[in-house]
Amino acid sequence: MKEPTSPTRSLEALRQLTPARVGLGRSGASMPTDALLAFTLDHARARDAVHAAFDVEHLVAGLAGLGLQVSEVYSQACNRRDYLRRPDLGRMLDPDSRGALEKQGGSANQVVIVIGDGLSPAAVNVHALELVRHLAPRLAEVGIRCGHVVVASGARVALGDEIGAALGARMVVMLIGERPGLSAPDSLGAYLTFAPRIGLTDENRNCVSNIHGAGLSYDEAAFKIAWLVREGIARQVTGVALKDESRTALIAARPID
Repeated sequence: MKEPTSPTRSLEALRQLTPARVGLGRSGASMPTDALLAFTLDHARARDAVHAAFDVEHLVAGLAGLGLQVSEVYSQACNRRDYLRRPDLGRMLDPDSRGALEKQGGSANQVVIVIGDGLSPAAVNVHALELVRHLAPRLAEVGIRCGHVVVASGARVALGDEIGAALGARMVVMLIGERPGLSAPDSLGAYLTFAPRIGLTDENRNCVSNIHGAGLSYDEAAFKIAWLVREGIARQVTGVALKDESRTALIAARPID
């Protein structure tokens, strides 16, 4: 008869499978000191990620090095304080930025990539350029041209809709820093919207999230995004009407041993 697994061993095995805080133990009515210090450190990292400086100069230089046309825009959130207290301001372009984009309207490719700081500029600083480096050839493989990237400061997800509409894009891919978690302060998300325009809501978007070192890799994320872009343009929909079946496509593409 097989001996039952001890609770301690079960918890140790579970900790190997998840970054969640499980089985921390107790010290009196509180957590053990090590667990409390680890929580405090992760909480501080998450707060720092929210308030990190957005390295626009590095992004613009890196994107230009990939041969992409780059524009810089700003939302109506004048500073980080306004951005956090007034989410609506982060969804609207400032007048000068909108005017500059409208002058470029009509010259946009099928897809416009927008890179916004979001709630974790730290995530964007670390991951956005590398994701674009992997995504550009994936899009080229499926016949999608993307020569224009917009770097947006003070951005919320919906800002991509106004940017895409101003440029006349068929689809916008918004790469943005996600709300930091205690186990992932630098997670990047990608939001895809077909026929972007002001007033759209989340049911009109597809999302590829958790792009970071311990999450979705750049290559995996690029494959999913490229698949959704291709299918979204072909079917002329995104959001709840477009189910992500990229995993099935990936399995079908693998050779059988």
